[in-house]
Amino acid sequence: MPKLTATEIQQFLHEQGHLLRIGTTDSDGHPSVVPIWFINEGNEIVFTPRGHSKFLEDIRRDSRVGLSIDEDPLPYRKVTIRGTARIVHEPGHDNEWRDLYRRIAKRYILDEAADAYVNDTTDQPRALIAVSLTGADTHVTTWRMPVGDEDGTGIWHRRYYGDGTHMAELADSTRAENQPTQGATT
Repeated sequence: MPKLTATEIQQFLHEQGHLLRIGTTDSDGHPSVVPIWFINEGNEIVFTPRGHSKFLEDIRRDSRVGLSIDEDPLPYRKVTIRGTARIVHEPGHDNEWRDLYRRIAKRYILDEAADAYVNDTTDQPRALIAVSLTGADTHVTTWRMPVGDEDGTGIWHRRYYGDGTHMAELADSTRAENQPTQGATT
């Protein structure tokens, strides 16, 4: 299964237009997933829920989150993150980070429209939340379809192929071909 390199992850997270889908747990213990805008700042995914948003309420109660950032066209890259959300600023401190919010908006809509959107919603306080990509309790997983002459059997991890199936046999033979021969020197 092809994974993204650290450089590819950073490039992907900085590309415009990818939505973040955040998974939280509500007060009844049910999962909730919401698509939102985000920005990658350093080694953190940063987003800005409105003060009355349900997922901000969920994060206050349980800061453990699941994040998914993916794309529709080939090679179907995706980055998933399981980590802890940190409230950097509570609603009402928006003036301290409004330029960051403006940069987030400009990742999704034209500059003039983003400026108008941010200016028109200054009376809707937001929180600023960050999820580390490198925290001790963070788990990052990546995936993409094979490109070029990469092995197509690597689309899924071997555990997904039932023993004796065509794809399992292909994956097993590819794995055997890529194993060093015993006693071989490099």
